[in-house]
Amino acid sequence: MGAFKAYDIRGIYNTDFNKEDVYRIGFFLPDLLKTNKILVGRDVRVSSPEVYESLARGINDGGADVYYIGLSTTPFVYWATAKFNFDASVMITASHNSKEYNGLKISRTNALPVGYDSGLDKLEKLIKEHPVVPKSVKGKIIDFDKRNEYLDFLKAYVPDISGLKLSIDCSNGMASLFIKDLIGESPSYLFFDLDGTFPNHEANPLVPENVADLKKHVLENKSDLGIVFDGDADRVMFIDEKGVFISPDLIIGVLAHYYLEKEKGNVLQDIRTSKAVGEYIEKFGSTMHMWRVGRAYASPKLREINGIFGGEFAGHYYFRDFYYSDSGLLACLLVLDVVAKMKKDGVTVSELINRISSYSNSGEINFRLERKREAMEAMREFFSAEETPEAFYDFDGYRIDFKDWWFNIRMSNTEPFLRFLAEATSQELLEEKIAAARKIISRFE
Repeated sequence: MGAFKAYDIRGIYNTDFNKEDVYRIGFFLPDLLKTNKILVGRDVRVSSPEVYESLARGINDGGADVYYIGLSTTPFVYWATAKFNFDASVMITASHNSKEYNGLKISRTNALPVGYDSGLDKLEKLIKEHPVVPKSVKGKIIDFDKRNEYLDFLKAYVPDISGLKLSIDCSNGMASLFIKDLIGESPSYLFFDLDGTFPNHEANPLVPENVADLKKHVLENKSDLGIVFDGDADRVMFIDEKGVFISPDLIIGVLAHYYLEKEKGNVLQDIRTSKAVGEYIEKFGSTMHMWRVGRAYASPKLREINGIFGGEFAGHYYFRDFYYSDSGLLACLLVLDVVAKMKKDGVTVSELINRISSYSNSGEINFRLERKREAMEAMREFFSAEETPEAFYDFDGYRIDFKDWWFNIRMSNTEPFLRFLAEATSQELLEEKIAAARKIISRFE
């Protein structure tokens, strides 16, 4: 079974894991997380009903009750986990992955994530090495419909968008469950129908071809903003009024206008975030903290630093007021609040982003290769010998900052890639460094 990852359990269903594996995961979860009730939700993937049936049967045989929330976004499960004091929850989803994938996102008390370093390693060992002996007293399934309560929570953040023209791509995913209840019928919606085969495009907005339709629609519709969600709606990304994709890390700077104009405090970014974002946050009298990629690391870190909010290059945004968890819908509402106010002041989305962004950025470049660790070491040695670093971070691959540029090189925790990202004070310098990096990495292909 090759589905246990750093952040969750995920893979091609019936290849990397199957219903028997899911049953065993469910069986051992109650003892692992020391609970007799587990909240469960699922996405609309074709395999999700079977995964749910196996998981629920395992949980029940393990002596715990399943509180079934039904079709759900991942953030809905996070919210309900903390709001209703569950010590364990599972969201059945493969997030942005293509239709043949599925997975399980597991959380514990206060919706804190269970990653490989905080429980999934023990769970993997249990399902591989221990026999299943169903408990004499089995659990039951309890319907737990909290949709209206969740909508009430989100509606408190809905801004006045009457002056905005919007294009919204739901990616045939779970954002469709709530978005119209929050902001109505006036936006122009793309790919709204729930469909776990993702017939229009894969539900990963970071891939350029998956936002091509939305870019085109923004221009044709003369929209002020384009919005696109991933499959389970824990991520959201944006297109400006010119049809240009906004690097998700820059949205941390947009969110600063919502929070930091009222309250100074700590903000969290991941190791890939543009240097410009931290500089922008400092203008609000607040402090930027850098940490590892992924909810398994970001959510506990935001809590640790008593942060107000944080974000990642991949489009996750975490909020103190959302139990330190990420929510695509909440982030969307807060960005709309800022954009609506900016428009009243005559500022377009592209103008706002230009105020935040001040560097040339490569975006994430992926290399498929086996000798990842050797390539990373070669990059570190070459560039550190060429120029003295001003800062060095090694908690998620390497990020090395130099006077006029920086780069991050890291191994993906979910896919077979070495990921490289660089940023420089000029496009010419950036292209020079990218070319040097490609030459080094090519030796390890």
